Amino acid sequence: MWRRARRRFSIAAPRLSVRPHIAWYLRWSMLLPFVLAALVLVWFAYDRGLEFAGLHRGETQRELSGLHARLTSLMNENVELGRQVAQYQQQIQMEQGRSQEIVKQMNSLNDDKIRLQEDLNFFQNLTATQGREGELAIHRLSLEHDKIPGEYRVRMLLVQSGQRVKEFTGSYQIVATVVQNGRKTTQLFPSDVSGLAQFKLKFKYYLRLEQSVRVAPDAQLQNIQVRLFEQGAREPGARQSVNLS
Repeated sequence: MWRRARRRFSIAAPRLSVRPHIAWYLRWSMLLPFVLAALVLVWFAYDRGLEFAGLHRGETQRELSGLHARLTSLMNENVELGRQVAQYQQQIQMEQGRSQEIVKQMNSLNDDKIRLQEDLNFFQNLTATQGREGELAIHRLSLEHDKIPGEYRVRMLLVQSGQRVKEFTGSYQIVATVVQNGRKTTQLFPSDVSGLAQFKLKFKYYLRLEQSVRVAPDAQLQNIQVRLFEQGAREPGARQSVNLS
């Protein structure tokens, strides 16, 4: 123990260092610049890494804002294009409707042209072969199905020959042969007094007639006979028959 004490206080004792005392806040104030520099380096490296990877916050925000603006613009353009498409479709439908109407009118005019040509040929032949003065005749009699079941359409041309004929006044009658449930019957048109007005006649040289007749939907109209009656006469002045075409 003496040796240990002697060694401690003798010339061989360990050296004693004397250093000045530095306060903790001074130590921290000296370390703070290095810490801040390290943080700046770390943030700079992080920011450069984001920019290198394409994930920079500012750039991403700007790109998102640009994409949102572009999306809004495209949506507005889409709405405008949809409105224009609707207008164009409406115009196309109107044009198609006009085209269909024009086609119908052209077909109707073509039919009228054919009918007039037939009338011209008919009257030319009629002039070449005149009958007795004031003679009644039924020409171009036809019987066809109509659109509604049980309805038929009758067309005819009534002619009174001669150049100095008086006006014909009278009526006409349609006698129809109908088959229903295997039985053949005859029907008269007009069938009652209420329909007489539709069958009245008044013309001088010629008259084109078109009449609709109706039978039971389950019946079949085979043929008709048209009879012309002068006013006050009991016997027909002319008659003509035709089968269903």
